Amino acid sequence: MISSFHKRGQKGFTLIELMIVIAIIGILAAIAIPQFTSFKQRGYNTAAKSDAKNAFTAAQAYFTDYPAAGVITIANLTPPFQPTANVTTTAAGDQAGLVITSTHGASNPVVVYTVTAAGAITP
Repeated sequence: MISSFHKRGQKGFTLIELMIVIAIIGILAAIAIPQFTSFKQRGYNTAAKSDAKNAFTAAQAYFTDYPAAGVITIANLTPPFQPTANVTTTAAGDQAGLVITSTHGASNPVVVYTVTAAGAITP
């Protein structure tokens, strides 16, 4: 059938063949782009959640080293805790009332992960 579109001695693709290829590429792109956006969002959320867990671990180590310490901040946790780029992590409270929050700046919608003194992470 394709050979019926070609004249003898001519080489190349017909306009219909090119339009079919472009339509297939468009369909594949329409499927791939939303998936890529979803993968990026999950990566941002995972980075924020990981930083919240790491800050909690660093806070527990800090309270082990300094049991009489009062209210802490992220600055107290800096030697063992290294925040990820674009992730904002805050820590406040003493050992009994510790609250750590973490968000990623590029996340849309913004998800705030909170770690309590008991180690429970929400959401």
